[in-house]
Amino acid sequence: MLAIAAVAASAAVPAYGQFSGLRLPSITKADTETSSDGCPKGKKKGAGSSILGKVIGQVAGDAAYRAGVSRWVPMAEVSDQLTNAIACRLDPEEQKQAAEATLAATRSETTGSAEVGASASWTSATREDVSGSSTVVARNDDSTTGLQCITVTDVIIVRGEETTANKRMCRPPGSARYSLAA
Repeated sequence: MLAIAAVAASAAVPAYGQFSGLRLPSITKADTETSSDGCPKGKKKGAGSSILGKVIGQVAGDAAYRAGVSRWVPMAEVSDQLTNAIACRLDPEEQKQAAEATLAATRSETTGSAEVGASASWTSATREDVSGSSTVVARNDDSTTGLQCITVTDVIIVRGEETTANKRMCRPPGSARYSLAA
């Protein structure tokens, strides 16, 4: 009988009254600070939170992998063709497609050199709301070193959000491919 009275009494009290003795930290939205390349920037963490974060990250990563989602970090095989600002927004297959578009835009079948205005587009094979293009917008050869340099503009659209990044690409004499210049 006493238990029923206690349950009835607690049911009439609002939830915040029932748990007023508990002090839970307020949850605030994490800072959305970005690095110079436009991708989310992480915060430095203490040793304890770092260990806990790794455990939770591993569990979440395994679950995401099983669900078909992966982290989107620049892949080594496209790092000479894509900037981080573009690559971090694309899944691995899209990164390959974007790199192939850059290669296509920077190859000329007639002169062997990239031609200003040359462009190549792609549409994601993995997500229906992702597409992009690469366009050669300028040429700046260095006659003293023999380097052939160009500026390429990459544009991607992910879920309606457009991201544009210019990149300087060069190739030494005798090389067939342009790659990102420092």
